[in-house]
Amino acid sequence: MSPAIRAKGAGKKAFINARLLDPVKQTDIQGGLLIEDDTILKSGADVTNGTISDGFEVTDLAGACLAPGLVDMRAQLREPGFEHQETIETAGKSAATGGITTIIALPNTDPVIDDVAGVEFIARRARKVGLAKVFVYGAVSKGIEGHEITEMGLLHQAGAVAFCDGVKTIASARLLRQALSYSTFFDGMIVQHPEEPELSKGAAMNSGELATRLGLTGVSPLAEVIQIERDLRLVEMTGGRLHFAHISTGESVEVIRKAKKRGLKVTCDTAPFYFSLNENAVSDYRTFAKLSPPLRSEDDRQAIVAGLADGTIDAIVSDHNPQDVDSKRLPFAQAAAGGVGFETLLPISLELYHNGHMSLLDVITKLTSIPASLVRIKGAGTLAEGTPADLVVFDPDRPWKIDPYQFQSKSKNSPFDGRLTQGRILRTLIDGREIFTEGA
Repeated sequence: MSPAIRAKGAGKKAFINARLLDPVKQTDIQGGLLIEDDTILKSGADVTNGTISDGFEVTDLAGACLAPGLVDMRAQLREPGFEHQETIETAGKSAATGGITTIIALPNTDPVIDDVAGVEFIARRARKVGLAKVFVYGAVSKGIEGHEITEMGLLHQAGAVAFCDGVKTIASARLLRQALSYSTFFDGMIVQHPEEPELSKGAAMNSGELATRLGLTGVSPLAEVIQIERDLRLVEMTGGRLHFAHISTGESVEVIRKAKKRGLKVTCDTAPFYFSLNENAVSDYRTFAKLSPPLRSEDDRQAIVAGLADGTIDAIVSDHNPQDVDSKRLPFAQAAAGGVGFETLLPISLELYHNGHMSLLDVITKLTSIPASLVRIKGAGTLAEGTPADLVVFDPDRPWKIDPYQFQSKSKNSPFDGRLTQGRILRTLIDGREIFTEGA
């Protein structure tokens, strides 16, 4: 039977014989978990079949992992404006299949989410769809054009969890300084796409020998670290919170590592593309591996792995960027950048565990509690009593071959097409409802 998306009603549920991964308590134990309606009642080693009262629907997980649902803090949902590539509904189905229960959506829709009406529209649509919980970033600049700052305070009050200009770099030092200063009044966070625009203009891939051999225009890895170094000066100047998205180079890791040691309010994330692939993935002009930032050298890939392992890189995101077929079936230089990532986020991240770089609990922490804390979403990324029953059940060892044409996402542009991997989602629960059940 093929995996199914469904919204089975909540109620009293008990999961026993589970490997409980609690990133907040930092525990990895055998035990169980009780749910009543949309809330976690109890979790721990003492939840067993003999301690569960009548009225609970008991499910024996037979040693499968039970963890908080994944919190993906960087994704493009395309609605409104680009529904031919993705919608909130198809994204919600894809996210549930990937064990993601909370999504933070970028504001580069049409219209741009740069006012209260945009924030409220996404919230209404997500509630109506009733799948993954969707929060949004508010735009830093009006129309994400980089000229005039938005009403960030009003956007924050309306529910925007942080601020960015989508896939665009906040190039103006004046604008970024203003945004960082303004955000300190409500402890907001600015998210930057770190790529110096002038240095990266017209580039198709990472610069170097491979780009020269393929005859493609390359962007130097220095374009990333140059932007980061400038922006760190503005953090020093303002005292604001700055988060660098999808970092991809070893020099970026080193600069951010030093900034953290100096006590600056700086954090960062990366995506599975940058710790599991290198630039060789585009050697046959494969447009599904054209990403932004581009795939880097093997040395950079290894530095990203090291940055995750030592805690310099705070979180792992999907960087879900759906593109339609016509946008990808073009000559490499003209093809759109980006890859879908919801349904491969956990299995590719688990390679860090299977290859011995990180513990299973550490990988899950970077996918759950840390991103939830960065964007200040209460009750997400935890198994604590009294919090929403947003959960994922998975088998970390089950092998499978990635086939994007089996994805729930409307777009299929995955650079992991055909990759053999380990880690399969078995169940996804949101507010106690089984949204996805493998094999159902």
